[in-house]
Amino acid sequence: MTEPDFAALENRIGHEFADASLLRRALTHSSLSGGTAPVRDLQRLEFLGDRVLGLLTAEELWRRYPDYAEGDMAPRLNALVRKETCAKAALHFGVDKYILMSEWEDNAGGRKKKAILGDVMEALLGALYIDGGLNAARGLYDQFWTPNLEDLSKLHKDPKTALQEWTQRKNLGTPHYEVIEAEGPAHAPAFTIEVRVTGKSPAQGEGRSKRAAQMQAAREFLVREKAWAEDD
Repeated sequence: MTEPDFAALENRIGHEFADASLLRRALTHSSLSGGTAPVRDLQRLEFLGDRVLGLLTAEELWRRYPDYAEGDMAPRLNALVRKETCAKAALHFGVDKYILMSEWEDNAGGRKKKAILGDVMEALLGALYIDGGLNAARGLYDQFWTPNLEDLSKLHKDPKTALQEWTQRKNLGTPHYEVIEAEGPAHAPAFTIEVRVTGKSPAQGEGRSKRAAQMQAAREFLVREKAWAEDD
């Protein structure tokens, strides 16, 4: 496997890593870890980056909307930190070209999977935080989230809720979710879930948790039915 030119990515995000191993780890998908310990993939950095993203977003909402109550800010925060939004950010920075993953995952279209792109973006924020502190992470945040915050925060209805409301309006009953496949090691599970709606073809979604896979399945269904914009 040819090593990507990480320097080009550093230039794109505006941060040169003092510890280059952090960047490499943030870009290493779990399909390369092989379930061995210690795991040197992105998962620990993703865990951290998720919290960094939440903090930066909460602070930005607090400053930008001084008259908003907590109930007004919470759904907007959820929209700004969801995997789909992180995946958009990853594509904005061209991160997909630098992800290190197994050949089979690559051949399966892994570089375009929203779950993977979202995980890598969160891991990158975590790596920036460790390498350069909150200001380094904020530098990346301000290139994508801050200028697009108004539009991104409008998309605060999660796909499962949107699908349930859509089926109610159409008198189609309640969506039913079923696990089709569960694979991967315990530290990096992968679920495929199918959502079924009366009178409609089912749709599938993948994710590292059942909830994430359900969300993706609901979104795929709504996009197909033209009830959810492709760029949401």
